[in-house]
Amino acid sequence: MGPSDPPPAFDFAAFLDFMRAHNHNFMRLWTRELSQWWDDWRPGGTWYIRHFPWPRSGPGDARDGKPKFDLSRFDETYFERLRSRVAQAGERGIYVGIILFEGRMLISAKDAATGHPFTLENNVNGIDGNPNKDQHLDETHTLQIPSVTAVQEAYVRKVIDTVNDLDNVLYEISNEDKGDRPNAEWQYHMIRFIKQVEAKKPKRHPVGMTGCDGGGLPVLLDSPADWISPTAEPWGEKDVYSTNPPAADGKKVSVLDTDHTHNNAAGTWKGAKADRAWVWKAFCRGHNPIYMDPVDLGQPDKIMGLLQPHAPAILSARPAMGHTLAYARKIDLAGMTPRGDLTSTSYGLARPGTEYLIYQPLSRKAFTAELLAGTYQHEWFNPGAGAVANQGFLKVDPGRRSFEAPFEGDAVLYLKMTK
Repeated sequence: MGPSDPPPAFDFAAFLDFMRAHNHNFMRLWTRELSQWWDDWRPGGTWYIRHFPWPRSGPGDARDGKPKFDLSRFDETYFERLRSRVAQAGERGIYVGIILFEGRMLISAKDAATGHPFTLENNVNGIDGNPNKDQHLDETHTLQIPSVTAVQEAYVRKVIDTVNDLDNVLYEISNEDKGDRPNAEWQYHMIRFIKQVEAKKPKRHPVGMTGCDGGGLPVLLDSPADWISPTAEPWGEKDVYSTNPPAADGKKVSVLDTDHTHNNAAGTWKGAKADRAWVWKAFCRGHNPIYMDPVDLGQPDKIMGLLQPHAPAILSARPAMGHTLAYARKIDLAGMTPRGDLTSTSYGLARPGTEYLIYQPLSRKAFTAELLAGTYQHEWFNPGAGAVANQGFLKVDPGRRSFEAPFEGDAVLYLKMTK
């Protein structure tokens, strides 16, 4: 995708190198539904997009001047490319959230009809995804048009056939879709469809539903999805998730995305930006934080132009993502739950009497932790330095105990009972 036609190729191998260098292990692998896109905030005027599930074989030309789509056939190179990229990521220990549809584009595009394969004039199959002629085609993300739903189901089945044998796959129905009742029912249908198809396959993969414009948290929690990526709005103050994420309640696996909580690096919501502290707060409150990074792969440590004021936050969040992953692998994460009540910092994961991981965002500020009696191995981690600062053993009596980090800046304390 880019402002030229054809758009420049993306260096996927370089991106994987960047992720591994920072010990990151999850990416959202986007799809786009339009061949052209322009809106009020996208810089550079019209952006062009290539690679689609269906061949542009005509006969006849679509609105964008290129051959019409044939929705009865698949472009095998699209799916070969999808499989190759997921497999490459898997070889490096990276999970891939395959986004199947793109909701934000339909909502924000000034004219989605020109570039969408489901526009009547853009395909040879007589599929009309825009019967009300409003140019947005949001009807295609509902169950209102059976012929559209049939094409979508065939495409989803093809994706499943392409990657089912790979272990590092998650599915996401649609990025930032409307979330009203017709759209939610369509997303629920697609979630159930994936589960139905995979029930007859060798492997089953987690299916997710992510932040929507409408409906809020109830729409996500009521869904049959295995994991969700919530937006900030449902919790009252719109910036609560961008500054002080509340604890996950365990009803769904929470993949907390800075793109959906108004604190991605390119966002402008009250100036909030995800930084090292946000990553640790989210992790210690039971979320799986993921970060929308404005990475320039040519110079990944030099933040682009208008984002320079936010460079410190960006360059602190990247390593923090890797550090939390290291602790996720070190602790018994599946056996621990958010227990902010056990520490005065309010940021902690715990399996009482076995393991505790506590984050203190304040420098040189003593805090308390409520522990069961026993001997614990302790470890102080310095998030700013990215290194363990102190280790040892301590014997504690039951009850509240005070701790203070042996260094300046925010701190992480890890405790594991030995006997």
